[in-house]
Amino acid sequence: MDVKLEETEILITNITEGIQKVKGKNIVQIDLTTINHTECSHFIICNGTSNTHTVAIAESVEEYVEEISGTKASHKEGYKNGIWILLDYGDIMVHVFREEARDFYNLEKLWADAKITNIIDE
Repeated sequence: MDVKLEETEILITNITEGIQKVKGKNIVQIDLTTINHTECSHFIICNGTSNTHTVAIAESVEEYVEEISGTKASHKEGYKNGIWILLDYGDIMVHVFREEARDFYNLEKLWADAKITNIIDE
């Protein structure tokens, strides 16, 4: 397996575990590697039940990923309103939504031609 691909898979696992630690809902991985001209290779999308929950999910991801792999998000936004929080890990973008905002923006439909994997909530 390619080293970069392996690092990406490990990071995806760490992000997912960070989401699951605080009961993030409806976790989806979108593999964008077969899509031309994308900013990244994967989206990880989930939602929380309140603004406080979305903030807790994003913080859990940041803390868990940094603790396990030493990797920090290169960019983050949305913490102030807690409706849609974005964490940029280079090849992987993490989107933490309030459920209503996730339904409205519907990234899964926007990227429907990519491979979408549902991850079982723990």
